[in-house]
Amino acid sequence: MDTRYLQSFVAVIECGSLAEGARRLDLTPAAIAARVRAMEQDLGVALVKRAGRNVRATEAGLKVLERARLVLREMRDLRATACDDTPLGEFRLGVSTSALAGLMPPVLAGLYRRHPKLAVFVQPGTSSHLYRKVIDGELDAAFIVQPQFTLPKGYAWRLGAAEPLVVLAPAALRDRDAHALMADEPFIRYDRSVWGGRLADRYLRQHAIRPRERLEIDGLMAIASMVREGLGVSLVPDWAPDWLDSLGLSRVALPGVAPVRRMGILWATQTPHAQLAEAFVQETERFLGGSQKGQPAPG
Repeated sequence: MDTRYLQSFVAVIECGSLAEGARRLDLTPAAIAARVRAMEQDLGVALVKRAGRNVRATEAGLKVLERARLVLREMRDLRATACDDTPLGEFRLGVSTSALAGLMPPVLAGLYRRHPKLAVFVQPGTSSHLYRKVIDGELDAAFIVQPQFTLPKGYAWRLGAAEPLVVLAPAALRDRDAHALMADEPFIRYDRSVWGGRLADRYLRQHAIRPRERLEIDGLMAIASMVREGLGVSLVPDWAPDWLDSLGLSRVALPGVAPVRRMGILWATQTPHAQLAEAFVQETERFLGGSQKGQPAPG
C-alpha cells in the first residue's frame, strides 16, 4: 500500500473534513478522496463516514488509525536515518503555546547546531493535551506545565522555568494594588480549562476576589494584546517579561508569596527516541543557564 494513502486517511480524520485534509497536504479534495477510497478498496472495509461536511472514522477506521500513524512515523524515522550519520530519526515535540515564541526558537537553534540533520515535528497545544500525547506515545517529549500528580513509570520530568503569577495591566495602572486592580477593573480571565488558568482561579478564590469578568480565553499572547488595548487586566504567569515590557504593559506583583507556574520537560525514558529527548533537555538547560533544575520524577 502506498504510504500516501495512509497520510491522506490520517489527515482527513485529524482535520475532520476532506477539504481541511486536502489543504494540509496541498491536494485537491477530489485527490484526497480518491486516495481514501483506494485505501478502503485495498483493505475491503469502509474507513470513513460522512455527516454533512464533516468526516469521521468508522469503527474499522479507528482500528486502523493508530497503526497508520505508527507506520507513517516509522517511514519518517527511516528517511531521517538515511539522511544522517546517526540513527536519530524524527523527534516529535509538544510545546505549550505560551513557550512557542519565547523559549523554543533559541533552544531549537542550539539543538540544530549540535544535530544539523535532525528532523523535528513540533505540535503546539495545551499542557493537559500534550501530556496525554506523550503518555500515549504520540510525542517523545513536551514542554508543559508541571503535572500535579505522579507520573507513570518510564517518564521523567525536569523543571525549566518558575513563573510567578502577576497582574497584567496597562502601564497607567502600574502603581495600583494588585488585588484592587482585579476587583475594580474589567477582568480578562485565563481559561480555567488549562493548568495555568486553574492556578490563577485558585488564587482568586482563596483571596475572595470576585472580578468583573469581561471574557475568558486560552492564550497568554492574546490576553496580553487585549490588556494593551485597554480591555481589562488579567492574572497570568510572568512567562515572557521582556516581551511584555516591550508592549508597554505593567506586571504588578501580588502581595506576599505569589503562586508559581512551573514549566518544564516531560519525556519518555524507555523509548527508541529517548536519546533525542535527553538532547532536548540538555539544550533547554543550557539555554536557561542551568538554573532551577529539577530531578526526574519518580516512577
